[in-house]
Amino acid sequence: MTTLIRGKYFEEFEVGTSYTSPGRTITESDIVGFAGLSGDYTQIHTDAEFSKTTIVGQRVAHGLLGLAIASGLAVRTGVLEGTVLAFREIVEWKFVKPIFIGDTVRVSLNVLEKKALPRLGGGSLNIELRLVNQSEDVVMKGIWKVLVASRPE
Repeated sequence: MTTLIRGKYFEEFEVGTSYTSPGRTITESDIVGFAGLSGDYTQIHTDAEFSKTTIVGQRVAHGLLGLAIASGLAVRTGVLEGTVLAFREIVEWKFVKPIFIGDTVRVSLNVLEKKALPRLGGGSLNIELRLVNQSEDVVMKGIWKVLVASRPE
């Protein structure tokens, strides 16, 4: 069986290049499913009446759900599909604004730094991520380190 490689190889990435994912709308099912998976049933996520009494006035997505969705959207850019070797590190991450049910988010990636690691068959990329909502508000941002395969010889 042949694996389709859509992503870019390490050598094809250039510092300063940006990529943007398609959007994804956050649903109540996403939040309920994540609560079940993680065991985090905190009221601000799962109790509509309680959430009305909070500073944001409504239920919000779990921060870690947003992080997980950012990861999936990063892959949906296509540039890492089939070439990423490992998600190595969250260098920094900030939860900037809440994500609400009905928000549509997308991620932008910007290559900040690259370092060849021939012994691993590729190289390391530091990528700045920005998760934005439909109003272009940054809801999360940070820097991730990923390992990407080199082009086969």
